[in-house]
Amino acid sequence: MRSHIEPIARLIGAFQKLPGVGQKTAQRYALKVVNMSDSDVQDFAQRLLDVKRQVKYCSVCGNFTDQDPCEICKTRDRSIICVVKDAKDVLSIERVRDYKGVYHVLHGVLNPMEGVGPNDIRIKELVQRVSQDEVKEVIVATNPDVEGEATAMYIAKLLKPLGVKVTRIAQGISIGSDLEYADEVTLGRALEDRKEL
Repeated sequence: MRSHIEPIARLIGAFQKLPGVGQKTAQRYALKVVNMSDSDVQDFAQRLLDVKRQVKYCSVCGNFTDQDPCEICKTRDRSIICVVKDAKDVLSIERVRDYKGVYHVLHGVLNPMEGVGPNDIRIKELVQRVSQDEVKEVIVATNPDVEGEATAMYIAKLLKPLGVKVTRIAQGISIGSDLEYADEVTLGRALEDRKEL
């Protein structure tokens, strides 16, 4: 015997396609939709359609935008470019509120095991931006994993001959954590990236 009638089961399946949404959460969402008023469901559906139709990638940086170029590309200091893996990483850096430069979203990282090479992500566009604009520094802010490190090294190798300063975000022990729980790689990186007080 199935646990849900077909329309609810299909809606649960649709919600499960979202990242981090498992069976129970998807079921809770689906049942909430069933109990919503028709106007609330129509409004919710319209919001989904609106975001799909109106949000695109900026032709300059590759970030989410509803105008092209995006507001950040139009108003910020273009001499500093922060390179990130995904558009969601821009949101993380923007939460800090200290960064005043622009971004370059790669939409992935180098991963030969998955068949992702330099031509599969937006590295060529980055080199083109650095070649054409008055860029002084490129900050590589990819994740500190094998793929992120390989991507950072590849970008540095391409950009240094162009005379631009290429930096990597610092990595190490996070504030509020205990040294005894840090792995060797993280602790080693923290010692390498130490700063004078």
